[in-house]
Amino acid sequence: MKVNKEIQDFLLREAQERFLRYVKIHTTSDEKSTTFPSTENQFELGKLLSIELKELGISEVIHDKHGYVYAKIPPNPGCENVKPIGFIAHLDTSPAVKGENVEPIIHENYDGTPIQFPKDDSLTLTKKDSPLLESCIGLDIITASGDTLLGADDKAGIAEIMAVCAAWKKFPELKHGSITICFTPDEEIGKGTLKIDKSRLPDVCYTIDGSEMGELEIECFDAWLAEIEFHGLSVHPGYSKNKMINAIHIASRYFSELPEAEAPEHTEEREGFFHLSKLSGNEEHASARLIIRDYEEKNNERRMNYLTKLKELYEIRHPGLKINVKFTHQYKNMLRFLEKDKKVIDLAREAIKLAGLEIKEKAIRGGTDGSKLSEMGIPTPNIFTGGLLFHSRKEFIPTIALQKAAEVIIYLADLWTRNNN
Repeated sequence: MKVNKEIQDFLLREAQERFLRYVKIHTTSDEKSTTFPSTENQFELGKLLSIELKELGISEVIHDKHGYVYAKIPPNPGCENVKPIGFIAHLDTSPAVKGENVEPIIHENYDGTPIQFPKDDSLTLTKKDSPLLESCIGLDIITASGDTLLGADDKAGIAEIMAVCAAWKKFPELKHGSITICFTPDEEIGKGTLKIDKSRLPDVCYTIDGSEMGELEIECFDAWLAEIEFHGLSVHPGYSKNKMINAIHIASRYFSELPEAEAPEHTEEREGFFHLSKLSGNEEHASARLIIRDYEEKNNERRMNYLTKLKELYEIRHPGLKINVKFTHQYKNMLRFLEKDKKVIDLAREAIKLAGLEIKEKAIRGGTDGSKLSEMGIPTPNIFTGGLLFHSRKEFIPTIALQKAAEVIIYLADLWTRNNN
């Protein structure tokens, strides 16, 4: 089976039109929220997708009270016994950058010069920001307008999946077994699988949530959260000698003891880190959040032991000080689970090759819904969307990537029909 020019043109048109529509819907998640999903706006996109899936003739569509969208596409005639697979993308965008009132711009036939943003004259996108911009010369590129992120993470993934759903309807010669589509809320704040209905998912899934074209991610961080509280004693500063235990001041010194070389801004590739993301308080009480990341569990154990030893040292150094440290395991390196079923990975590699792309296997310096699903017993590698500079006002995506990711999904579904054992 070959995805011909007619199908390629259809995929490009469908994915681009849908992507430009989806990014305008405000779905930023909120890590401070106590609701699920964390923002009501995520329901708006989920509702639209539910309607569009039904318009494509898919009768089994569910948009549940938690914001998840599930759709089940029946197999082609003759493919009833093919192993079911699923494709997953997330509804929310990162709270790191404003995601409301996104205005996408298509830069046609990019000529290699710096890209200017109309909403911020001081902002430019250059090859220094992303060397991959060089490979986009002659292509059409989509950016936002300079005051928001674009939202390719992960509305590109959603658009690519939806374009394929439309192609399966229009081109019945495209073979596939039973397919489950799932769109999840709150992935960006680490809660994408928190209330997922595992019974609605098949035994094998793929997230469409990666970055550059050709990318296949089968490994991610082992991830921990450290929540640390400092309990001190407030005394009038004019009369506080040998009495005050300044919690916020001591906390600042505590975190200055972290090795500078193990901060995110000084690490890359397979290097892990400590990342202080929140510190607040006063003389009486201070609290902090710290994430700990590495590909090897033993390295994270070393970091957690260091924090614990530092707590003991500071309590000795400051009599009366009390430090509470709580560690929470957020997700595991999914490689340990994916290695148990190499076929899931091998077919993804083959699908990327069939789409005419170089395979770029990378370890995710983060996590995806796939990492939690793999831990839950559903092996779920991560496939590219084509977007670059995620979580940034300089985020961009070449339109050809929307087509190519959709091609990979089609090839992958077809490969499962031919490798049904």
